[in-house]
Amino acid sequence: MRYRTIGTDPATRREVSVLSLGAMLFGTRTDERTSFAILDRYAEAGGTFIDTSDNYAYWHHGTQGGESEALLGRWRRSRGVGDAIVIATKLGARPTGPGKDFTTDREGLSAKVVRESAERSRELLGVERLDLLYAHIEDPATPQAETVEAFAGLVGEGTVGLLGVSNHWVWKVERARSLAAAAGLPGYEVLQYHHTYLRRRTDVPGRLSPDGDQGVADGALLSYVREEPELALVAYSPLLSGAYVREDKPLDHELDHPGTPARLAVLREVAAETGATVNQVVLAWLIGAEVPAIPLVGASSVAQLDESLAAVDLDLTAEQRARLDAVR
Repeated sequence: MRYRTIGTDPATRREVSVLSLGAMLFGTRTDERTSFAILDRYAEAGGTFIDTSDNYAYWHHGTQGGESEALLGRWRRSRGVGDAIVIATKLGARPTGPGKDFTTDREGLSAKVVRESAERSRELLGVERLDLLYAHIEDPATPQAETVEAFAGLVGEGTVGLLGVSNHWVWKVERARSLAAAAGLPGYEVLQYHHTYLRRRTDVPGRLSPDGDQGVADGALLSYVREEPELALVAYSPLLSGAYVREDKPLDHELDHPGTPARLAVLREVAAETGATVNQVVLAWLIGAEVPAIPLVGASSVAQLDESLAAVDLDLTAEQRARLDAVR
């Protein structure tokens, strides 16, 4: 396994594995026995960065979520897992009640929700401090200053370490970080966005905005991270839920443009040259990119996880990277 540091403050920064494990479906679609086996294998391989959310996975059983956090808490206790494993969670996108959906009825990012959600997550995970806490999605109804102060308050109390943000327009991320800096408060240092080798169209209205999808790592987001190297970028859904390699998983319509076939072609060429799978090349490309990302991968079996773990040791040549990057 390889590692990198996220965060800048010596009191809160953490060294984490360059491959993160997503626990979104653990405890719902992925049963407990399988989930534990995947988690055990990840830890055995040196993985130290697990991702969840307080709303995972409410859509499977018509709940408000919490199943993933609860399972991770049971795994931690049963295995005696300590501080070596960094568990990141998110808040703000939990439905307001069972049977509701976060796109229309979400709890948001008010100071009250931030405090109550963080406390609930700590209890479910069985930890005194959340290693990394994200603002999951935007909350237009709450002033950004209120959210910034609420998150910083938890850091000040010692119940949260690092702060992160996901699925926000980049200008809102910068505004929040500027508010925090001006007030002398800790701000967002980890950014979690959808990022992969194929380029998604950004002009298609998203579920939460007519202007597009706030969760896509577009040029504005990547240029921001390039200019602010102290920020860490976590890439969710890097393998497109299997669409790179499974014929029964068609690509999303946002990927239906002339650049996709050309990028797929060179991706398959490099995979053939290296003897690696297409998925492994995608992960290696993200890890070693000029603007590096920490791929966040899901797995429904140990075999799937093993394929992703092998990508950590895949070193693409400078020529291969140049060829991959050159396709427009």
